[in-house]
Amino acid sequence: MVVAAGCAVMPASGPQSWDVWAGQHDPKNLPYAFVRITPKVADVLGKAVPRLVGEFPPDRRRPKDIVFGIGDIVGVTIFEASSGGLFIPAEAGVRPGNFITIPPQAVDVHGNLTIPYAGAIRAQGRTQVEIQQAIIDALKDRAIEPQAIVSVVEQRTSLITVLGDVGRPGRIPAQLTPERILDTISRAGGTAGPGPDEWVMLERNGRRALSPFGAFVYEPANNIYIHPNDIIYVYREPQTFLTFGALGTQQQLPFGAWRITLAEAVAKAGGLQDAAADPASVFLYRGETRDVAEAMGVDTSKFQGPIIPIIYNINFRNPGSYLLATTFEMRNKDVIHVSNSVSVEATKFMTYLRLINATVNDPVSSAINAYTLKNIIQTGTANTAIITGATAPIINVPAP
Repeated sequence: MVVAAGCAVMPASGPQSWDVWAGQHDPKNLPYAFVRITPKVADVLGKAVPRLVGEFPPDRRRPKDIVFGIGDIVGVTIFEASSGGLFIPAEAGVRPGNFITIPPQAVDVHGNLTIPYAGAIRAQGRTQVEIQQAIIDALKDRAIEPQAIVSVVEQRTSLITVLGDVGRPGRIPAQLTPERILDTISRAGGTAGPGPDEWVMLERNGRRALSPFGAFVYEPANNIYIHPNDIIYVYREPQTFLTFGALGTQQQLPFGAWRITLAEAVAKAGGLQDAAADPASVFLYRGETRDVAEAMGVDTSKFQGPIIPIIYNINFRNPGSYLLATTFEMRNKDVIHVSNSVSVEATKFMTYLRLINATVNDPVSSAINAYTLKNIIQTGTANTAIITGATAPIINVPAP
């Protein structure tokens, strides 16, 4: 009991295991939840990693065809089956071919195109095929078997915005053929920085999601289809974590990859110190969203705000915990702390007691030895002398 009490006043690099377990119930401390890493917890966290596919489920069908909007520049070519119709003169030699090209025009503020002899044709919200059919329907009673081809001259509404750490940031037209997010980033010049440090944010219809760039390459499900008017923001943020306590090193360490696990992070920090660490007291500090915390069984009623402070614990004395640690993905700015074992703290306390004892006994022993030596010199003889608690042999000293 004395040793355990004494450990509380000994120098240490961080809290002991009992401090972490008891601190969650101490009203004087910052409130936090204590969660042991189990297969269920690892499964919940595995589904909550920052990925685009988590916010935007992959659509196995191709995106809808691009529709025209106000301001798009459109070209229209009209064909007739033979000369002598509405657009092709009767004299076959007057002009080659049997088509007429209408000068490119913008979809007007009313959402229409103007086609000769057909009037205003609705274009806003329609695809190329739908506009072509509308032109044919408007001319079929006046032209000879008319056909129409509508082409995009300049796209001004169905655009994709790509910003941030890319080669050519800006607004680029959406393709008529479906493309995925990596295709769009490639058209914008690709990422300007190294892949492991790059992150991608996608905004669509007011919803946002984040994902490391490496997830698009190594987890293809995240490489989802891009829709017109999506916003892609690429930015560079090197991922790091902090290590404290009985680890090989205590400092800020970079991930060095687009993702690492808890097992890799502990190894990167030099592993547990064999002479000091308690393998059962490996803690990871992180804030989780309220819904993730509740999915792990945390009572969030006593916490305020959307982020719940959580201290995770894993017991490396259990061989199976190493398997769990290989599935537990680290997050940016995570903090790992490993407590000292009880024996180390007890040894530190006993060393402290011996230091105090020596500090007190040294002056007393010196005084006793000086007094004894003085008596020996004065009397000339001494049967015994107490020197630092030991019995000395008889010393005969001639009288002065």
